[in-house]
Amino acid sequence: MTEAVLGFLAVFAMAFLRIPLAVAMAIAGIVGMGLLRGWQPAFASTSQVIFETGFHYVLSVIPLFVLMGNFVARAGMAKELFTAANAFVGHRRGGLAMASIIASGGFGSICGSSIATAATMTRVAFPEMKAHGYKDTLATGAIAAGGTLGILIPPSTILVIYGIITETDIGKLFIAGILPGIVAIVCLCLGVVFVTWRDRSAGPPAERFTWGQRLAAIRGIWGVALLFALVIGGIYGGVFTATEGAGVGAGGAFLFALLRGSLTPRVLMDILVESSRTTAMLFTILIAAMIFTNFINFTSMPGDLRDFVLQFSPHPIMVVVMMMGIYLALGMVMEELAIVLLTIPVFFPVIIGLGFDPIWFGILIVTIVEIGMISPPVGLNLFVINSLLPKVKLGNIYRGVWPFVMADVVRLGILIAFPMIALWLPGFMSR
Repeated sequence: MTEAVLGFLAVFAMAFLRIPLAVAMAIAGIVGMGLLRGWQPAFASTSQVIFETGFHYVLSVIPLFVLMGNFVARAGMAKELFTAANAFVGHRRGGLAMASIIASGGFGSICGSSIATAATMTRVAFPEMKAHGYKDTLATGAIAAGGTLGILIPPSTILVIYGIITETDIGKLFIAGILPGIVAIVCLCLGVVFVTWRDRSAGPPAERFTWGQRLAAIRGIWGVALLFALVIGGIYGGVFTATEGAGVGAGGAFLFALLRGSLTPRVLMDILVESSRTTAMLFTILIAAMIFTNFINFTSMPGDLRDFVLQFSPHPIMVVVMMMGIYLALGMVMEELAIVLLTIPVFFPVIIGLGFDPIWFGILIVTIVEIGMISPPVGLNLFVINSLLPKVKLGNIYRGVWPFVMADVVRLGILIAFPMIALWLPGFMSR
């Protein structure tokens, strides 16, 4: 137990010194393993982790979904999604903010990245809301919160990483995110209702669309619907695996972008370079996390923590609530991916020991990550929006996002109380 605590303290200390997370975790893992097992086994274990991770077939899902997201972002599909959502809810008070959340959910179904979703919807939705007199607080808060849907509604890079670390079926994790994603959209839209109830001038209603215009707007999103149905429907129906679905999705997104005339040789090169950079970053962090996890597994921390929890908690669900509280606190001061990679090796054995479903816990983890993405002061989505909207004060973005943080906390409580929301659809998939 002591060795593991010292390992975590070493990682935190190096992170505080601005050493990259991947380097910090790798150093702590190698040194810890060397002190526990000897230097030769430590280096042999490290080289094996690097080799196995780099050639792991399942991991090819990461670059493929990253590539798919970059293609659809350049194809201009977000505009059609926002127009379709606006056609149905834009005439309500706060309707454009709701439309940005709904469109973010649709865009997340073909993207898989919170930051990309937030950045894209900032360019698409914020000018419309400003033109209709929306306050910056509501406009930026809704966009930031809606952007987090990109990592819950499948495909999701966070779910892929969670599935690899915990050896949980990635296809089932993807399907498990659908209903919680719908719950998330409803909760965030209710957050808009709350804001406009308190301040009626925050989100004035826009013009009402006719039913003919609404049907035309729906026809405009056929590409998104087809791509989502092809990928997720194929995975759910057992036609192909999550990895194969990622290949189909990347190929389909390429064709859509090509047919829309969005791809020039320069744009294609930019997409490939950006996808390579993102993939390299994710792989580097993942390999370092696996090295550190190997070290943690050789200590007594997982077993000691499990025994401690089982001894003092007669109500297992309260253990989950405690964990979520710890995650919420960490999310306000740490980067979200770092939290997941550092804590899963400790918390996951406890969850399994208590008999909880790892798929359900994975959805809870992603929900916590979503909250962290918009929690001041280090929520990444907030800084993405601020960089794209330099005229909007960061303080206004902070104030605008708090109602949606609260809505997400309510959603987390719903998912904890009703696990079947996440487990119902995966239960129909073949084992």
